[in-house]
Amino acid sequence: MSDQQKKKYWDFKAAVNGVGELYIYGDIVSWVWDDYPEDTSATSFKRDLEALGDITTLKLYINSPGGSVFEGVTIYNILKRHKARVIVYVDGLAASIASVIAMAGDEVHMPRNAMMMIHNPWTFTWGNASELRKAADDLDRIGGSMGESYLAKAGDKITPEKLTELLDAESWLSAQECLDYGLCDVVEAANQTAASVSQELFAKYRNVPQDIAAKLNEPEAPKASGNDQETAAYLQQIRETAGLELQNINSYLGGIING
Repeated sequence: MSDQQKKKYWDFKAAVNGVGELYIYGDIVSWVWDDYPEDTSATSFKRDLEALGDITTLKLYINSPGGSVFEGVTIYNILKRHKARVIVYVDGLAASIASVIAMAGDEVHMPRNAMMMIHNPWTFTWGNASELRKAADDLDRIGGSMGESYLAKAGDKITPEKLTELLDAESWLSAQECLDYGLCDVVEAANQTAASVSQELFAKYRNVPQDIAAKLNEPEAPKASGNDQETAAYLQQIRETAGLELQNINSYLGGIING
């Protein structure tokens, strides 16, 4: 397991006046620490959440292309069980299992230029016919569990049949569409946060919007040198301290199930 896979994809900020903050900016992965083999990312997430103490409100900021469905569903359930009021802000993109985590919000806010992508879970598998049928059945059960998360949030704004249609189509939804379908509660003014872009990950999706696809072909910025490097490092430190950096997303291929 690489150090990068072990890097936490969340960042909790200490509570002030009973209000805590949580940033999920990156791909949602599963790992096990060498020193603590029982400690998966979801159990570590739960411990970090509990460390905030007795909070009444948790503000969750999301900009993520998704990742491990099992980790994401676990985090969704952890947040749903928590007694604090959860207010979700989709800063740029909540795709795949990240959109399920967003459904844990008592309120979900999206800027007009943010997006949400929902689709059915998929997997890499091999084996004989019986094993492949079992894998398909497992995916159906997992997909059903994810679908219940959307339906619980949407209420009567979307039917199970329409949701199935959207999931089958791998739907990239605008903020207004999410509002219409009951997947968000408030549409706000556009912001400057760019959607996370990973060439490897987004190449696996079928219906990537043109504006996101265009970013995949943009050349990398030239590397700074001399004093420019020091300035860049300083600015990066500020962004990390504020919890507002956008991480480069690497495709998560190590898990059995991807959401």
